[in-house]
Order: sequence, then structure tokens, then C-alpha cells
Amino acid sequence: MKSVAINSEPGKPGWQAVALALAWRYACHAAMLLLSLLAEGRPAPTLPDTVLDRLPRVEWIADRNYWLWLLCYVPVALVLWRRDRPAFLHFLYLGGIVSLARGLCVGLTGLGPVAGPDVNAGLHGAAILRAWLILINPFSTLFGNAAQVYLTKDLFFSGHVSSTFLLWLYCRREGPWLRRAAALGHWGTVAVVLLSRLHYTIDVVGAWAVTYSLFALWGPGRLPVREARTAGTARTSRT
Repeated sequence: MKSVAINSEPGKPGWQAVALALAWRYACHAAMLLLSLLAEGRPAPTLPDTVLDRLPRVEWIADRNYWLWLLCYVPVALVLWRRDRPAFLHFLYLGGIVSLARGLCVGLTGLGPVAGPDVNAGLHGAAILRAWLILINPFSTLFGNAAQVYLTKDLFFSGHVSSTFLLWLYCRREGPWLRRAAALGHWGTVAVVLLSRLHYTIDVVGAWAVTYSLFALWGPGRLPVREARTAGTARTSRT
């Protein structure tokens, strides 16, 4: 009798595992947005910042900050997906945990807008739901100004910085080229965040601290995902 492997790509989790991880990541992002909006209506003051006081605000970077972040983030993530799919799944699951932690931290800190008036003070009820439904549509963020309008106090800690930093942590073991590309993307994102006045400097530092702490707790080997490297490929059907 002949054994036939079910998975055509030995050593790689199937597309269902990837789709599930992507769904988890998006659901956590949506939950983080709701948590951030719940804190948006609370009045809060603008704080002094030693670093930002010495940096200019670059308008074209601020206007295109999401596109620049995607440029720094997506290509490297896709290469990680192709080179080490179990690591990519870990990255997505832990990225969801980091996103939830961010939503909780936004509510706990209550920092005011980095620049400009506190336009969303008093936001509540149905207005929060409407804003959330707009924000969970990625096209509203990429092709409009929904994030700039509804999210002025989702500050501690930076999601741009935490996502690219986490990606670098996962790429460190994937060879020098990918490690350097991830590092370049991360530092480019840090520059975008500061030159756009998206966050205070402490939000950047906090992103490093929280993300690395969660990576140390639940990084590769600490979440039950890497076992998927062999799960599914060991199963065979007898004919």
C-alpha cells in the first residue's frame, strides 16, 4: 500500500492556518480601534516633548504616513511568509496580542493630542460606533483621513513602531539580508512617526518596551503555532 502526503508543501502550514492567523490579527486590530475610541472622548492635555520640540513636522510625510508605514512593513512581512511560514504565523498571533495590549494602554494613559486642539473630547455613544465602523474599513484609512479625524489620542504606545519592531524581532534569525531590511523598515517607520507628529517620543520607547516584553514571553517556541510545521504533513492516507 502507498502513503500519500496530504500537504503538498512539506514543512509549511496550509492556507487555512494562514487565513485563521490573518483573521485573528484583523480582529485584534478592530478591538484595539474600539478600545482607543472609547478613550477618545476623554479630555486630555497636550504634553511637552524634548525630542519633538527639536524636530520639524513634515507635511508630506504626515499626509502619507500610512502608505510609508506599509512600504516599510508589508514587503518584509511577505518575504518572511515565503521563507518561514510558521514564524510568520507566530508573528501574526503575537501581533494580535500586541495590538490588544496597545488598546488597553491607550485607555490607561490618557495622553492628549500631540498637536492641535482636543477635537474629540466628549465623543460618545453612537458617534463612537459610527467612527469604529469607518475605521475598521482599511480603505477609509488609506484613501481618506478617517484616522486623523477620529484618532487623535491613540498614543501610548505607537502601533506603527510596535508592528515593525516585532517584525524585525522575527526576522533576526532569517539571514542578514532580511534582518537588515526589517531594521531599515523599522527605523524608517520611527522617522515617519516622529516627523509626522503622530506620537510622543515616549510612545516610541513604550512600543519597544511592551513589544519586546511580549516577544520574550510569547515569542517563537512559546505559542503553540510552530508545531504546525509538522502537523498536517505527518498525516497520510492509505490507498
